[in-house]
Amino acid sequence: MRTMRTISSLSVSAVVVALASGVAPSPLLAQKQVLPTAVAPIDSADPVALMVARLDLEQYKTTLKELTQFGDRRQGTKRNRDAVDWIEEQLKSYGCTNTERIVYRYEPPTLAERPATPPPAATPPAAGQPPLRRVGPPATQASGGGRNRGLRTRTGVNSDSLLQPDPILRALNAEPSAPGERQEVYCTKIGTTHPEEMYIVGAHMDGIGWGEAVNDDGSGTALVMELARVFSNPDVQTERSIRFVLWNNEETGLNGARAYIEQRQQLQGIEEPKGSGKYPEPKWLGMIQHDMMMWDHGMPKADGTIAKEQRAEADVNIEFQISSKMWKASSELAWALHQANSKYATDYPAQVGPHMTNTDSGPFQDIIPAISLRENERGTQTGNGWNPHWHQPTDVWATFSDKDFRLGLNAAQTTLGGVGRLVGATLKSVIKM
Repeated sequence: MRTMRTISSLSVSAVVVALASGVAPSPLLAQKQVLPTAVAPIDSADPVALMVARLDLEQYKTTLKELTQFGDRRQGTKRNRDAVDWIEEQLKSYGCTNTERIVYRYEPPTLAERPATPPPAATPPAAGQPPLRRVGPPATQASGGGRNRGLRTRTGVNSDSLLQPDPILRALNAEPSAPGERQEVYCTKIGTTHPEEMYIVGAHMDGIGWGEAVNDDGSGTALVMELARVFSNPDVQTERSIRFVLWNNEETGLNGARAYIEQRQQLQGIEEPKGSGKYPEPKWLGMIQHDMMMWDHGMPKADGTIAKEQRAEADVNIEFQISSKMWKASSELAWALHQANSKYATDYPAQVGPHMTNTDSGPFQDIIPAISLRENERGTQTGNGWNPHWHQPTDVWATFSDKDFRLGLNAAQTTLGGVGRLVGATLKSVIKM
């Protein structure tokens, strides 16, 4: 179980000011504080706390397990299309019945998918942005703008079907990707006071590597579906809207997220029909992405192996991109979720980092506040081989333990708590008269 942690009395905005000035925040904010006390009981007067309590480890695991029936869900295949249909059915069963789809075409240069590229090199801050700083001793910059820590192992995308020892799974994943039409599904919790404004909560449902894409990104897909389930309960009200999106084509270059922006950005805040109080595309207040939520076992050992158990200091990484046009507002959103983690997560703490990269929040980062929740720092830890199952045949259900699944659940608690506060969530049974 997670022990209670304290937070400095400084506000989130004070942390952002400290970051912007290049001065490290208070150690109480920059470091995890561990006290030998029990987890506080649920505050029955806090509707967000009651909603977070509706998240359940076994339910999260069940949703994730059911996703494995579609193999790696590679885009451009029947198994991917079947998974989109299944996700839509589940969303409707939760009460999120206003499901819609983005339809677009993906035409790669060749029939063969291009493998995922390594994270890009660090991008210097633009004029007027703060210098890249960190708390603690100096360290070298690594790919993606992160910090080089310890040993590295090779990473890449598996394209060899024979490396998958399970013949049933190997056969399921045998159909190659073909160019053409793509679809991705979303549904919306409509706000009662400001339906014209919304937060976007997303994860990508496609995967690669000849496994089951359990962690990348079934773990994020199940998380977003669980949030949709809780927020769609009929006794939940929110002042602002929330859109739950399951992106497609992330692995080929964030194409699904880019298609959404291309088709929907200009429709923001337009009432349709006039006078109806309905907004097919509410104004975007922020985008929160979830991509690989469960594996934080530490850096490779000297022999290149990785610990089999989740490390004791595992955490939920919340990242924004310091070089983006919206870096300041994005950092405020990141720290808001960090604060929610401190209040609502049960086991694992959160850590904020300024080097978001290579996921579906990227196309949004110069338009609106955009952040990504994940298991590791993308640019250094994942890029340096801390996760040996990334895009590999071993990204299957049997690889992960309850400690891993619980890290994903804690990310769900973090986002639900943060978004619940941001949208003014209440429960009808506890609305104060």
